[in-house]
Parts: sequence; C-alpha cells; structure tokens
Amino acid sequence: MSETILGIGSRIKHPQFGKGVVIQVRSDAYEITFIEHGTRKILRDFEGLETIEAVDTPTDMMTYEKIEKSLIRVLQRFSDLHEAVPLGVKWTGGKIIMVPGDPGLKEKEVPMETFFHKIVMVRDRLRVLEQKLNASELTDQEKVDMQQYITRIYGSLTTFNVLFKNKEDQFEGERGI
Repeated sequence: MSETILGIGSRIKHPQFGKGVVIQVRSDAYEITFIEHGTRKILRDFEGLETIEAVDTPTDMMTYEKIEKSLIRVLQRFSDLHEAVPLGVKWTGGKIIMVPGDPGLKEKEVPMETFFHKIVMVRDRLRVLEQKLNASELTDQEKVDMQQYITRIYGSLTTFNVLFKNKEDQFEGERGI
C-alpha cells in the first residue's frame, strides 16, 4: 500500500471499517469516508488497506497534500517560525554560569533552556539567510563566496552540538577545516 498513492475517488476496503472512498489525500494520510463508519483519517503507510479500484490524481489538480507542502515551504522561508528542537536530556534544568575575570564583577547565570533556545534561533536564522542568499540575484561566484562564510559560521557553532538531543539537528561545518 505504501508504494501507491491513491487519488481522490479511489475505492478501498479497510479490515475494521469496511468499504470506503478516498475523499482527500494528505501528506501522511488519506481521508476516507466509510459506508458505515463515516470519515476517518488513515495513515498512507497503513498495511491493512486493500485497493478495490485505484484512481490516479490528475497532475494538474491541486491536492491538499500539494497545498500543505507548499504552505510549509512558504512558512519556513518567509517567517521567523522554527521547529521545536529538543535539548539533550542531560542538560534539562541545567544552567550556564559566566564568571568574569575581574573578581569585583558579578557572575551571570542563564538557564540552559534559554541558552539553547538562543542557539537554535541562530541556527534557524542562518538557514533563512542561506535561502535568501540562494534566491538572490548575486552572481554564482558571489553566492559561493557568501556560502563559504555561512559554512564557516556553522563550523564555529559545532561546539554547541553537545546540547542537541538529536544528531540531525546539530550544526555541520566544512569538513577538514
């Protein structure tokens, strides 16, 4: 079932809900109206669906899935919104203490969650800068030169990778530099 994407109007059979018709295609699920159980959202990779009659979705038709993906791209590109990135468990509830070299000055304490949030904001704003650079009217050589600076910034921020719970959220700079 996971290889085939059913179009709107496809007839299917569900092991629990019986026969139904696909009324909406989402990025991760189908909305299916069943004869006796109403409309249900069923994950697209659900193995129990049996196709009775598949209907292809026309390529020029704007599906919910296409609208959803387009909206996500627009929001990521033009907004200051960012995904929720989890802090590593060992750092939860921790704090950063900055002690000045001058003993007459007071130390500064920052909750780890606040510090981590700021690091993630820097990462997200660098990504937006990268996207705007790639979409700019600069020459290819100018884009490459600017991209090298951004990559070096990412490399400088790899020190903070230890704070991220998931490796895929971490900074990545140039290799071998």
